[in-house]
Amino acid sequence: MMSQILIVGAGPVGLTMAAELARFGQPVRIIDRAPHATETSKALALWSRTLELMDRMGCTTGFLDGGLKVHGVSLHSHGHTLAHARFDDIHSPYNFALMLPQSETEKLLTAHLSTYSIAIEREVELVSFVQRPAVVETRLRHADGHEEIFMTPWLIGCDGAHSTVRHGLGIEFAGSTLDDDWLLADVRIDGPSLPEDEIAIHFHKDGPCALFPMPQGRTRIIASMGKSNMGKSDTGKPNPDHLPAEPTLAMVQTVVNNRTGTKLLLSDPTWLTHFHINERKVSEYRNGRVILAGDAAHIHSPAGGQGMNTGIQDAVNLAWKLAMIMRGDTTPALIDSYDPERSAVGAMVLRNATTLTSMGLLANPIAREIRDLMVRLLFGFHAVQDRLAATMSEVEIAYAHSPLTAGSGAGARLAPEHYDGPPPGSGTVPRFVLFTTDDQTGEAFTANYPHLLEARPRIPPRPEELLVVRPDGYIGLRSKRGHWNDVESYLKRLAINPE
Repeated sequence: MMSQILIVGAGPVGLTMAAELARFGQPVRIIDRAPHATETSKALALWSRTLELMDRMGCTTGFLDGGLKVHGVSLHSHGHTLAHARFDDIHSPYNFALMLPQSETEKLLTAHLSTYSIAIEREVELVSFVQRPAVVETRLRHADGHEEIFMTPWLIGCDGAHSTVRHGLGIEFAGSTLDDDWLLADVRIDGPSLPEDEIAIHFHKDGPCALFPMPQGRTRIIASMGKSNMGKSDTGKPNPDHLPAEPTLAMVQTVVNNRTGTKLLLSDPTWLTHFHINERKVSEYRNGRVILAGDAAHIHSPAGGQGMNTGIQDAVNLAWKLAMIMRGDTTPALIDSYDPERSAVGAMVLRNATTLTSMGLLANPIAREIRDLMVRLLFGFHAVQDRLAATMSEVEIAYAHSPLTAGSGAGARLAPEHYDGPPPGSGTVPRFVLFTTDDQTGEAFTANYPHLLEARPRIPPRPEELLVVRPDGYIGLRSKRGHWNDVESYLKRLAINPE
């Protein structure tokens, strides 16, 4: 039996990582020191690109059945609507944001993982690890206090913002904590009609207030409460004695009415809390055989709802690469592409979230007026609305500068309408897919590289193109019809024993 890949952390990222590796036949072990799964809603939005990738996983239907489809976002300032953008033109079968509490997301992913006969080992904690030749030696502590030494070919840290794996690597989590206190409330709202399929963001001199529809008639409220009074201990860490008191429903009611200019009635809160926004990212996602994904590598403002999606996509990106290496289908150098690809995405998401948050927190009255004017003006153009939707949905993510990218225009996502079959990377074996109209030569290539290429070529979106598409649906190589030397060169870089 092959050694198990050890995944630390059983949130959405770790669960995705485990399920994808298991789908590709790789033995995995997933541990979490918490005694039970998340019970609060936490991350809400699943965006278009994440749902597309779930099609490869084979579990999209359960999420669609349980979630609420949101089709637009509106921006307001002091009771006036500045702009409105719909998601209907997102270039995806999933042209919406799917609202689903993280607790439900974890339940669905846990059920999906169980179809591979893999269970989460709870109350098992990673204590320490040491990298050895070809393995990582880990020390695990169980709930009864006994410890075990476990050898794994790869250690994957999906263990969140306070990652033990990241601390063990000694990698700096560079960034800062914003000064503002924020409140979060999951409630029911009655009063003037609120669109059930639209996110509403209200700018206000006292700070932004955002309303996110949730399933079962509930609403998530997030609002800034101004500069924090949170004290610091002598070590520079937050002082628990100075943390703000948990918000009350009456407090949230006042904030919502003042900042939305409406008479809404809030009731039945299921979660009321304060939080602070951290904006941090590691400089490297991988050190040898130890790899970080999700919040262990990047955290940022909830603006845009990208955090969980970015983490899930980290896991999808990493899983097929590790599986191909473990199967002996490709050179171990394939893993070198993970850090530059996902670090660039993490940096982009962090920049976008920071920009959106800064827009909402403008304090200067003139700056706020200029912001409102620019929002009203720019969002009058459909191109701006489309760009916002594409950014939020993550369909525009591309790997133009990846070591796996070759040819002009490569690195972009291949739109699902051009798959000419099931999504690349579906099934139990990760394979690149050759797209060509030259069936005879294409079949010769798939026969020569059976460990790298899907057995049968597919039809490219344009007849004059020659594509090699990765198992995650991104274009690895784009060339012109008949330029088979480009394909040969690309595949030889990936092959174990190129001729």
